[in-house]
Amino acid sequence: MTKRWLTAALIFLSSFVIRHSSFAQVGLKLQLVPEVTAIVPGESFRVGLYVQHDKGWHTYWRQPGIVGVPTSITWTLPAGFKVGPLEYPEPESTKMFQIMAQGYERDVLLQTEIEAPTTLKVGGKVILKGKASWMCCGSTCHPDTMGLTLEIPVKAKSKPDKQWHPIFEKERAAYSQPSSAWTASAEEKGLIVTLTLKPKTNSARPFQSNQPAPKITFFTEDGWINSDQPQTISLNSDGTLNLKLTRAEVFLGIGTPDRLHGIVQREGGWHADGSLRSMIIKPTLRR
Repeated sequence: MTKRWLTAALIFLSSFVIRHSSFAQVGLKLQLVPEVTAIVPGESFRVGLYVQHDKGWHTYWRQPGIVGVPTSITWTLPAGFKVGPLEYPEPESTKMFQIMAQGYERDVLLQTEIEAPTTLKVGGKVILKGKASWMCCGSTCHPDTMGLTLEIPVKAKSKPDKQWHPIFEKERAAYSQPSSAWTASAEEKGLIVTLTLKPKTNSARPFQSNQPAPKITFFTEDGWINSDQPQTISLNSDGTLNLKLTRAEVFLGIGTPDRLHGIVQREGGWHADGSLRSMIIKPTLRR
């Protein structure tokens, strides 16, 4: 079996077993948690899917790479409630057996914003329901689903939940963001994509050509880049950095992307003050 078809088979297996598995829940604990103590009619609030991994286990980011299934949740809410997308903090490099993927080994909070209807009556309670889906991998892989509920009172005023609000804030601080301090360009030749990063303003944390290359990891947003292939870093005399990536042989998206959609993660941050560990980039792909 060629590497291309092996990759395709693994992707197919990942998507198949999550629909047809009867495995017991293993490797993690999940719960719905609130950022606030109460729901206020007509106001937005946040809840989160809190995933606690057992040691040696991991789940997957919104784009898992060439293997894995992203954690997700399907909501069943009372009439009039509006829910936003599930938000994922910056990913980590992890492995499904010997295959490099994109996910989380740490405990992670995936949060979403919900808007309450103005007609909601103060004094009652609301039960939020969601069905979580995930794949948790350690020495074996276990796809599963689970129904979850969260009961929150309805009041005229609310305040941050003492236990969970700090975790919500910490996770939002770890969200990937674009930066005007850097420019990115990308060129594709065959299966090799060369990403070039260049400081644009004084707020960028520059590269030091007289020091070892910094630790930088690229995470693909759309699956165009193979998450399992080595990423080679080289520093240039003009202060730019090249990161050589390998295109995935199997792409499940629609058409050929005209941009390189991804996140570059740098130990110590992309800004001179040490902020922004994970930077969103989407340069045009020159071919």
